[in-house]
Amino acid sequence: MIFGIGTDVCDVRRIRASMERHGERFARKVLSDAEFATWQARSARWPERGLRYLATRFSAKEAFSKAIGLGMRMPMTWRSCEVAKLPSGQPVIVLHGELKTWFEARGLSAHVSVTDETDYAASFVVVETVDPHAPPLRGSLPPEGADSPWGGPAANRPSWPPT
Repeated sequence: MIFGIGTDVCDVRRIRASMERHGERFARKVLSDAEFATWQARSARWPERGLRYLATRFSAKEAFSKAIGLGMRMPMTWRSCEVAKLPSGQPVIVLHGELKTWFEARGLSAHVSVTDETDYAASFVVVETVDPHAPPLRGSLPPEGADSPWGGPAANRPSWPPT
């Protein structure tokens, strides 16, 4: 079941401006250690490619924070959420520390897609529950026939669409 969806579009020019103002410190704030190493290698070969890498990671982390419903509040931090890739090139979310504990306790799984063009980076994240006993999303209805965590059997809820 879908727990949350997040999307973000990042203006690469704003990331460039942040890098010009704050230098490497900005990248260190946003990227995990592994991402930082990749960013350094890409930036050394082709600075624009490094900038786009940073923008896609920034965008993906923003989208993830929206999908889990926390925004940039604890336990969500820039460095505790990492965007890695499988050998196939598919991007994946790798979590660390308190955020990993929080996420796993809710039986969640994340799917991420990132893209970039000259001036923009965009990301889309879908978070789903993988544990059928995980607490429901605020405002969601329990499955048909299940007892409602808000009191009373779900069978008493109004049907949708109304008849």
